[in-house]
Amino acid sequence: MHVDLTGCTALITGGSMGIGRSLAETMAQEGVNVAICARNQIKLDESAAEINSKGYSGRVIAIPIDTTDWSSVKSGVDKIISEFGCLDILINGAAAPGGLVRNEIDLADDTALLKDLDTKVIGYFRMVKACIPYMRERKFGRIINIGGMTGRGTMALSGMRNAALSHFTKTLSDIAGPNGITVNIIHPGVVETPHIHELYEIRAKKENRTPEEIEQEYIDRTPIKRLVKTEDINSLIIFLSSPLAGGITGESIGLDGGISRYISL
Repeated sequence: MHVDLTGCTALITGGSMGIGRSLAETMAQEGVNVAICARNQIKLDESAAEINSKGYSGRVIAIPIDTTDWSSVKSGVDKIISEFGCLDILINGAAAPGGLVRNEIDLADDTALLKDLDTKVIGYFRMVKACIPYMRERKFGRIINIGGMTGRGTMALSGMRNAALSHFTKTLSDIAGPNGITVNIIHPGVVETPHIHELYEIRAKKENRTPEEIEQEYIDRTPIKRLVKTEDINSLIIFLSSPLAGGITGESIGLDGGISRYISL
């Protein structure tokens, strides 16, 4: 199979670092023109410049967007259309990694929980609302939401945002399908990014252990005996973004190396 995305345009929120930053580079390698979006203009500019310096056939531009602000979303998308002329792929990834509210109910803050939901759930909704008209014009589109395995378990109260996104994804797939637009959600597990090492540090301090012990615990619990890599996620997204995946929509796909015990029929 040959996945040809040359000349397509993608928008990636949460694109300045982590999964989004890695995906932007992979897409540029595949000939996709990419707009990376986040709130920090400096980090966006640094990431775009670094990727473009490698001479890939796809071009990366940095557009600041705050997904909690409709005017920011709309103006950002308008700038991308002005620059590239079209929009084929939307990757929703902007969120606080791991969520702002864990399971200590006595310490849980309702404002933080609302911020989680506003950024990720309503933020994804805002992005879709701004982008989908351009996809309808072309009778083609790919929307891929980045969720998380906390939506399939009881690891964190903030996991409710990922459960809500699964519902949003399925409902939106019904709405968008007649216009050639597919909508899917990916639930990553423990992914090897700089942020995950910060979480190791936090857990290690709480449990009087070392970060290395925390990491090894995850590796031991994972059937593939390694953490998920951003490359694993990129490969799936590239496929789902392509015409080859036109029959896959409304799906919630776990990508966690088998660490979850969830069974889907």
